[in-house]
Amino acid sequence: MTVRSRVTEVVRGQGRGRPQGLRPLPPLVLDASEAVELSRLWRTRRTDALQRRRRVVAAYLLASGSMGMISAYQSGLVPRLPELPLPGFDALKVDSSAEAYQLLGMPDGVLALVSNAVTMALTVDQATKRRAACSWCLLATAATFAALPPALRGAR
Repeated sequence: MTVRSRVTEVVRGQGRGRPQGLRPLPPLVLDASEAVELSRLWRTRRTDALQRRRRVVAAYLLASGSMGMISAYQSGLVPRLPELPLPGFDALKVDSSAEAYQLLGMPDGVLALVSNAVTMALTVDQATKRRAACSWCLLATAATFAALPPALRGAR
């Protein structure tokens, strides 16, 4: 029995345990007519939920742009990063530190890009399909913002 056939059995309630409330997974590739309709709706529909989702995606795109610049520096595509001429700011020192390369042995800017991409995808997915929010996702976002003031104080 393949994994897919086992999952199908469980989802349909034919397997042991008969889990309640599971729905079949969406296909990884939609047929062309569905994709055309989704494209039109996501780009042109004006609802409060879509507007909120667009704001979240816009914020993560801004964060991704910043992390893209850091990744370009950390991987040697650009020789230096511009920095605010204010005390306590030193992008070159922070982004070239050993800590910036410790996790998985790669530049942390690249990891942040991956994280932002996954978060954007999950934001679109949960808002679209579930019409609900993930309390853990919201907690992670709030904790990220809460970490900013102590991180800035620690940099002084």
